[in-house]
Amino acid sequence: MMKKQLCLILLFVVKQTIAQQPGNLVQYVKPIIGTQRMGHTYPGATVPFGMVQLSPDTDTIPYEMNGKYNPDVYKYCAGYQYDDKTIVGFSHTHFSGTGHSDLGDFLVMPSVGELKLNPGIASDPASGFRSGFSHNNEVAEAGYYKVKLDKYDITAELTATTRVGFHQYTFPQSDHAHIILDLMAGIYNYDDKNVWTFVRVENDTLVTGYRQTNGWGRTRTVYFAMSFSKPFYRYGNRNFSKRQVYRGFWGKFDQNNNFPEMAGKQLRAFFDFKTTAGEKIMVKFALSPVSTAGALQNLRTETPGWDFEKVKQDAQNAWQKELSRIAIRTGSIEDKQSFYTSMYHAFINPVTYQDVDGAYRGLDQNIHVANGFTNYTIFSLWDTYRALHPFFNLVQPARNADMIRSMLAHYDQSAQHMLPVWSHYANENWCMSGYHSVSVIADAIIKGNAPFDANKALDACIETSRHRNFDGLGYYIDMGYVPAEKNGSSVSTTLEYAYDDWCIAQAAKKLGRTDVYNEYIKRSENYKNVFDPSIGYMRPKLADGTFRKDFDLLSTHNQGFIEGNAWNFSLFVPHDPVTMINMMGGKKRFVQHLDSLFTMELPDKFFAETEDITRDGIIGNYVHGNEPSHHVAYLYNWTDQSWKTQERVRMILKKMYAARPDGLGGNDDCGQMSAWYIFTTLGFYPVAPGSDQYSLGSPAVDGAVLQLENGKTFEIEAVNQSTTNVFVQKVLLNGQPLNRTYITHQEIMSGGKLTFYMSGKRPK
Repeated sequence: MMKKQLCLILLFVVKQTIAQQPGNLVQYVKPIIGTQRMGHTYPGATVPFGMVQLSPDTDTIPYEMNGKYNPDVYKYCAGYQYDDKTIVGFSHTHFSGTGHSDLGDFLVMPSVGELKLNPGIASDPASGFRSGFSHNNEVAEAGYYKVKLDKYDITAELTATTRVGFHQYTFPQSDHAHIILDLMAGIYNYDDKNVWTFVRVENDTLVTGYRQTNGWGRTRTVYFAMSFSKPFYRYGNRNFSKRQVYRGFWGKFDQNNNFPEMAGKQLRAFFDFKTTAGEKIMVKFALSPVSTAGALQNLRTETPGWDFEKVKQDAQNAWQKELSRIAIRTGSIEDKQSFYTSMYHAFINPVTYQDVDGAYRGLDQNIHVANGFTNYTIFSLWDTYRALHPFFNLVQPARNADMIRSMLAHYDQSAQHMLPVWSHYANENWCMSGYHSVSVIADAIIKGNAPFDANKALDACIETSRHRNFDGLGYYIDMGYVPAEKNGSSVSTTLEYAYDDWCIAQAAKKLGRTDVYNEYIKRSENYKNVFDPSIGYMRPKLADGTFRKDFDLLSTHNQGFIEGNAWNFSLFVPHDPVTMINMMGGKKRFVQHLDSLFTMELPDKFFAETEDITRDGIIGNYVHGNEPSHHVAYLYNWTDQSWKTQERVRMILKKMYAARPDGLGGNDDCGQMSAWYIFTTLGFYPVAPGSDQYSLGSPAVDGAVLQLENGKTFEIEAVNQSTTNVFVQKVLLNGQPLNRTYITHQEIMSGGKLTFYMSGKRPK
């Protein structure tokens, strides 16, 4: 009897263990999602938060034509377009889903036959080294990419470590096999983008060098070390630069063929081999922000051998580990693909930006060492403060703390003594508005995730918020708003400053700095100064205190709002929705406004001149494809009709996300769109980062388990959840009724269970 009971107990434990194992989650990641139209993601090989994002580029169209901006280049923000029929090569750095671009460093392309050192044009692939390909011969997985280059009968396979891109090319028999290294190629490219490139042939299997560009990051330098698995027997380059005034006395040498130093603004190098049928040539390509010696150290440390399959498996194991932080329960394969692809996208950026020894290039262009933390870059903060960094605070708190340490290092190195606004690769590009680093920092402090000097971080926030010559900030400080004559996005900038100031106030309150709290809680009310009660909307205000007369509520062009219109942006008071609702006429009238947002029709003319807003990301006049609206559906929770939040978020999930190449309704913006999806699918969302509250919605899975870094688990269960049962009848937290429309961060981090009871009938 004892043995039988013991067996039953062991069987129960085994079953429980199996039930808790997430299984192979990598199989649900579909990197091809979001590669078409506005999604701008890329399908290549990377590891979580890796410096290398090795991916195919499908065209090389220029940033400008005839001295004017070429709007078609916008499609290539990530280098890859699903509808394209050719591939020009595989480059090592990409942004994931941004509305602008840079990067695309060090494009590698294998070929056979006649050597061509120009990519040619898509309509005539034979004119250059590009090759046609078919999606039928393309495999895209987390940490792995494979495609057949039809023109050359070459199979290309890619994988990566944090700092090394690993290529494996299977060649046909050829006496004229080539691997091209294109140092001219780049994303959002133009003739003068390359400041200088340099290549040094160390021996017949090792090449080093660097590239310096002037683009979105105006002083960006990336170093490399390139190692071949087989010696090349010949090499050379072509310099496509326009005539240089001074070229020195290098004419003593034949610099184009078998000469070990190559330098210029527009270089393409080649390395020649003789191959047998089915022969594999592998290339390891390491990056460094510091030096070629640093790149070589990264290469030898992370990829000491030539086992491609092991590196691939290690990459996919790394993804499995990160994806396993959340295990969802749903019967829909498409839901699993959408969810875990969203987690994949959320864990791409920011990226590690240091060598294996901790050295990195700082904002001051000097070399620093990250002591006690990992240094990160690519901070698209206007987007990611909203949900991505709050998501990290939930499931990646240690990593998020290191990201904040990286921001504080940026502040220490900044000539302006400011925290990052939009930064990448040791550069501040000043893109977008607000100073949203303070939101990320305050959110971590409020949620108890501040293993850094919190008071020093608050001081950096304060200093940033007092920088009078930044984007109308002096006017904001003196007048309480940014005047319309002084700033093209005066209204939205005022609203964003007010929210950021509220974040500073919350951090100050947590740290007991009452004087700072009093100053910034008052500044946080400045949103009231651009509200016109006569029309019930935010409106551009002139320096004389009057509202601008020429004004259109629906247009997104030249109306005082950045990438949005008054109908949407008037709702951007996430830190004080109660006062905002009262200002806009009370709950009943406010609900009517929210309803109209989702049901009215926004004609194309109202966003025709705004590149980041397209029909794909719009529902009525609600622009989900652009971030300022991401909290809006949850605002019903502050009215008497919270069931409409539940209805709206489920509708948005269905319309804006799908497991297809066009499955994102807008730019993913370094993970923000994906983080919105993850939170909303789980049933809650951080309306105001800097608060410890998450607003409740309608979970779109049957259940989920969050594996928290503190060792605890938090379970979500949605009883009777379905595509029609979207309304929440009641919510229990650890078996007790939760009679409010939010849950706190501490309640989640303490572990436990949140149970939603779902129905197809809306509550009365």
